[in-house]
Amino acid sequence: MITIRNERESDRALVEHITREAFYNQYIPGCTEHYLVHIMREHPDFIPELDFVIEADGRIIGNIMYTKACLTGENGKEKTVLTFGPISILPRYQRKGYGKLLMEHSFQQAVALGYDTVVIFGSPANYVSSGFKSCKKYGVSVENGTFPTAMLVKELIPGALSAAEWIYHDSPVMHIDEEEALRFDDTFPRKERKRLPSQEEFFIYANSTIK
Repeated sequence: MITIRNERESDRALVEHITREAFYNQYIPGCTEHYLVHIMREHPDFIPELDFVIEADGRIIGNIMYTKACLTGENGKEKTVLTFGPISILPRYQRKGYGKLLMEHSFQQAVALGYDTVVIFGSPANYVSSGFKSCKKYGVSVENGTFPTAMLVKELIPGALSAAEWIYHDSPVMHIDEEEALRFDDTFPRKERKRLPSQEEFFIYANSTIK
């Protein structure tokens, strides 16, 4: 039996543990995503209504969290959009569709709240099946005018971005203090920080652009 519901305060420690298990050593030796979860909930850009956990047979196995982000148009007009991250599924439940269920549920709720666009950074292989496309297809760049390979966009409402050019600005909460994140990780049971091939893949995506 699968249930998706809003995170409760009593779930917080478990959600941070799940996030750590899902990301440890995937992108860097160790991870910082659980620290981001920890501080995100208190930030003004955090959206509690879009903070969800997914349960399998009454046990939490994953979560998704959203913050507000911003697009600036050519005329200086600002548009509020969404970004999610981290989205976490316990390793033994990954590649079974639970993450996609979480995303689809959250997209429906986001539309109900009046949002029409989601911008994320991630591996295209994980998200194109859920309707994400290259940021360049929507004219969404970062501040230096480039189109990062890992920046993906989904219109929740078709035509939401029209034909305009946009510059993406994420929430300040995403710019974490690495030293604070390491200290936070040290409060958890010890895990070995390893160098794995997936980290090289992440480095390539994170540092490449589309022409």
